[in-house]
Amino acid sequence: MTLERRLAALAAAGETITYGELARELGLRMAELTAGLEALMEQDLRAGAPLRAVLVRQRLSPHQSPAPGFFLKAAELGRPDVDVEAERRALFASPPPFTSAP
Repeated sequence: MTLERRLAALAAAGETITYGELARELGLRMAELTAGLEALMEQDLRAGAPLRAVLVRQRLSPHQSPAPGFFLKAAELGRPDVDVEAERRALFASPPPFTSAP
């Protein structure tokens, strides 16, 4: 399964996943997962779509937040004020289609 397809399945199910779980499921090293998520963030922002990377969360975060790198990348892309819960609600309400990975 590709990263894009797994995130679409999570959105359709209204679920999130930890970085470690997702990396293990997809057989990726953390650096590969991070690069893939950042590429999807760029793609989502260009398309004006919710950021699929919000579906991935830190394992020990009390608020199920993405890792600090997510927020740094969002700020780099001009979205320093990402409302994670709003992005997740948008994805859960209208999951992205299952398409090929970037």
